[in-house]
Amino acid sequence: MELPEIREKIDKVDAELLRLFLERMELSRRVAEVKARDDLPILNREREREILRRVSEQSGEFDLYTHRLFSTVFELSRTYQRKYRTTGSNVRSFIERSLTDVPELFPEGGLVACQGVEGAYSQMAADRMFPRGNILYVKTFEAVFDAVQSGLCRFGIVPIENSSNGSVRAVYDLLQVKDLSIVRSERLCISHELLVKPGVKLSEVKKIVSHEQALGQCSEFLKSLGDRVEIEKMDNTAVAARYVAGCGDRSVAALSSSNCAELYGLEALNAGRIQNSDNNYTRFICLAKKPVVYPGANRISLVLSCEHRPGALYDVLSHISALELNLIKLESCPMVGHDFEFLFFLDIEASVRDPKVVDMLESLEHSCRSLRYLGNYQEI
Repeated sequence: MELPEIREKIDKVDAELLRLFLERMELSRRVAEVKARDDLPILNREREREILRRVSEQSGEFDLYTHRLFSTVFELSRTYQRKYRTTGSNVRSFIERSLTDVPELFPEGGLVACQGVEGAYSQMAADRMFPRGNILYVKTFEAVFDAVQSGLCRFGIVPIENSSNGSVRAVYDLLQVKDLSIVRSERLCISHELLVKPGVKLSEVKKIVSHEQALGQCSEFLKSLGDRVEIEKMDNTAVAARYVAGCGDRSVAALSSSNCAELYGLEALNAGRIQNSDNNYTRFICLAKKPVVYPGANRISLVLSCEHRPGALYDVLSHISALELNLIKLESCPMVGHDFEFLFFLDIEASVRDPKVVDMLESLEHSCRSLRYLGNYQEI
């Protein structure tokens, strides 16, 4: 057979596949109606396994491909069935509230809570998000959340992720227990310097202070100094710089920004490469008490847990895959008090203005053990 003749036969097979697929999806809709009437779960793992076993046995050398084909069909069928389940949804109600009375533009001003002192990276991110904003400095990340939740501040800025040192777990922990939403995020290029009192040489430095994220981002440099240098964690990189400036001990240095050197009268030592990576970015999120999806929002953040069984995470990801959405973050972390069970941090490139996305989030809420929708926002 020549290629044109083979392709003609393939076209006929494809047409028949399409007809059968559409017929199967219509039957899936009828199944969904019956399950909704009888209050049955959408997922029937036992039946799916039986079908996969049967078709694999009948497929010979193509069993691997058949398994993948039917698994994909099951995913699409479950996604379609969920559209016809009319159970209540907290996430849908939350999203509907966030889409009412939305301003045309993101605000440029307001009272903004930041952790640290003048010169902190959070302050730099706040200045970029709110050119006409006023900043209230607080001591801890939790105090930022509390300032927004209490109504003292309209917005709060906290770091959530670093490109070389991972997620800021303390912030994710707070996001799960505080009733706040992410309304904007900013990527800030981070450039750490080793700041000392004027005239101090590297050989004289015996102690280095900074925030734990900065220490992690400069871990290779710190290792190169050996045991002769003590490392101490502080609440913030700018707090560390201010501490060095006011300290009577000239052997203490801070990992902080060049901006803090100018602010606190310090010098940046030319100590070679300080950071593990020159491509060092931190994502800062803007928190608000009122959930609002501002125009241009294209990133959805979630925290979820799923059943502790094989394939549970795959089932979660199949919801996203079925809509051909781009998953731009997937990170796991152990759940305290649960042996080898994990929470998952997910970021999806999508908008809740798309009804199909809201349907997908509602399905996740019903199929996951827990789901926390953190917001739909734009990253600058």
